[in-house]
Amino acid sequence: MTHITKKPCSKSVMSELLKLIFCRMPLQTEDDDSTASTNLSRFRINEIVESSVPKKKGRLVGLGRRTRSVPPSSALPPFVDPEVLTAQLKDKDDHISLLETQVAAQQAGYEAQRRLNQQMMEMMQRMYPNEVFPNVPDL
Repeated sequence: MTHITKKPCSKSVMSELLKLIFCRMPLQTEDDDSTASTNLSRFRINEIVESSVPKKKGRLVGLGRRTRSVPPSSALPPFVDPEVLTAQLKDKDDHISLLETQVAAQQAGYEAQRRLNQQMMEMMQRMYPNEVFPNVPDL
């Protein structure tokens, strides 16, 4: 013997969905070439389901569990002292400042190397005036 239960909420949802689909969907005949989309959006279907399915303790009843409507746990997030958050923010700000300083130092090094390369190229052109050197663009 099996345990059979009636799910009136499922039937009401299905009947409402079918009504909406058939009201919006024009009848297509064989000679009709229209390919207009008449599908309901997933968002609209979810709205219909949520409005017609009963909820118990904030959860949908009769259709299974939906991830978005159920919190991961009933526990509150842990309390974090504002001073701890302030200290973490200060550490991150210090780290960002350090990285900005390092980037500025790298940029200065690149600029110095570019000038040195340019001087070397000018010197080679003076030493070997008849040679053609490739023109290397600055990066």
